[in-house]
Amino acid sequence: MAYKIRNKNWNYTPGQKKTHRISRTKIDYFGECPRCFYIDQRHGIARPGMPSFTLNLAVDALLKKEFDTYREKEEPHPLMKEFDIDAVPYQHKDLETWRENFTGVTHFHEATGFEIFGAVDDIWVNKEGELMVVDYKATSKEEKPTLEGRWGEQYQRQMDVYQWLLRQNGFKVSDTGYFVYANGRKGEDEFDAELKFDMDVIAYEGNTDWIEERLLAIKETLDSDEVPESGELCEHCPYRSAAGQLLLQKHKDGKVKK
Repeated sequence: MAYKIRNKNWNYTPGQKKTHRISRTKIDYFGECPRCFYIDQRHGIARPGMPSFTLNLAVDALLKKEFDTYREKEEPHPLMKEFDIDAVPYQHKDLETWRENFTGVTHFHEATGFEIFGAVDDIWVNKEGELMVVDYKATSKEEKPTLEGRWGEQYQRQMDVYQWLLRQNGFKVSDTGYFVYANGRKGEDEFDAELKFDMDVIAYEGNTDWIEERLLAIKETLDSDEVPESGELCEHCPYRSAAGQLLLQKHKDGKVKK
């Protein structure tokens, strides 16, 4: 995968007049490692990219098409019935925009001057008219998927931000969101060019109380010329530091090829 330094026009400059856009992913990124976030947003040097999980993307696309069929019919999807969820897929003229990665649901945050955005997978609506944020996940585990562990906590924060964004846009949003999990079976006797999944729906009670404080912390960090500390579990900072120190010494010794 080719590595590129981001266009400097996207970098944050203290005191800038133009709106700085921050995605749901970057908000979580800041919580994971303020230093990596700072280097990315102030200087345009991102972490090395991860390869796309194309199988996950395929499951995501197929689930969207399937739920859209029931959206058009204004009927609950069979999974909603199976898991006793009294709702139907939500219809809105901006739904496709809300699903787009670089547009999503947006909100201008007055206190920081940031435009916050995040792309939802789906939205359902219950009988009370409350929107229910839905996120699709694909995995392949022997055990039943849960929201525990580092990844699960990340998924929960993801849901929190989506709920917060919709509320900031004036929508009535349920605290309850859902993760639709497709768990690939590995115990089948034959593949036969067909991957089978067990489907599960996991309810989650959102908590958006942490978001405002984090946005203010992000603003304070970006306005400072002091590079913040690394995240405790960051795997990139130790490598960057060790490699940087080595290269600096080699440059001083004149042992780096031009």
